[in-house]
Amino acid sequence: MGMELQVSAQVDAVAQAFVSARREARALSVYPGPIPDALAAAYSIQDRAIHIDGRAVAGWKVGRINPPLDGTLGANRLSGPIFADSVVDASSGQVPEMPVFEGGFAAGEAEILLHVAPGFAGPVPTDDEGTRAILDDVRLGIEIASSPYARINLDGPAVTVSDFGNNAGVVLGAELTGWRETDLCAILVRSEIDGAEVGQATAATMLDGPYGAVRFLLANLIQRGFDVSNGLWVSTGAITGVHEIAVGQNFRAEFVGHGDVHCRVVAAQPR
Repeated sequence: MGMELQVSAQVDAVAQAFVSARREARALSVYPGPIPDALAAAYSIQDRAIHIDGRAVAGWKVGRINPPLDGTLGANRLSGPIFADSVVDASSGQVPEMPVFEGGFAAGEAEILLHVAPGFAGPVPTDDEGTRAILDDVRLGIEIASSPYARINLDGPAVTVSDFGNNAGVVLGAELTGWRETDLCAILVRSEIDGAEVGQATAATMLDGPYGAVRFLLANLIQRGFDVSNGLWVSTGAITGVHEIAVGQNFRAEFVGHGDVHCRVVAAQPR
């Protein structure tokens, strides 16, 4: 019982520290507590931080856990919340300003954003056809990854999970026209920072692709006790890589033959 209380106090302290740093737009020079070495501990911190933060969650980001850590941690993907007030609609070609934490970590990622329709009640689909059937929208998009803690990715996936999966927002581009008939893994994607290409790839390199990311997420959330029946966005993973970016720079994700999405990175302000 004493150990349980001690662990709970540690989880609460780390969660409080991350939420406070994000609210105050304040960098953290060190990890604010014992570093979690397992995903269960990391998700405990994330779940507590979601509760402390109190904002509505509109979706979730999915990231990859690379070998050999996928074997060590028992999962090849991770998740983190996307708060409703950090989802920006740029479907008409706008170039929104997306805040990141100065002194912390910041990156832009080209991603395909899938929306699970309201009313999903399980079971989790087992194939791409079943996954398409529970979706009602697919967008071109950008995830802005940012944390007050600069080493969030360097210290490993459990640390990434513990601070909201390193998410700071998403940009919703235009709908992917004809997405039900389109092979999402065949779309060539290019990422640019200030006009210079920083990555090029297709989603075929991403495990079992964007639909697989949806299946992973739904199973992950259900296991953690979250209600997934109200509809949610899934930012399905960085297609061309995680591209570090600085305040004042511009990020462009081009989905060749389908359109592009832009944003400008600005310094987060206290809220």
